[in-house]
Amino acid sequence: MAAQGKKIRGKAQETVGKAKQKAGEATGNEELRAKGTADRLAGKTKEKTAEAEQTVRGTAEELKGKARKNM
Repeated sequence: MAAQGKKIRGKAQETVGKAKQKAGEATGNEELRAKGTADRLAGKTKEKTAEAEQTVRGTAEELKGKARKNM
């Protein structure tokens, strides 16, 4: 459940970063564009990390279930 929240927050940060990046490009504001790019990439990283966390937890639960069956 926590990983899902992290994924949502990462996606939100990525979206805000895209908006900043586009606004910076449209206005010629390189600082805003750079901050937007950084936010977008940080959000994408958080999102992918949360996805990996979900995968690991799912695999661990699957292995626990198989171990219980074999006991």
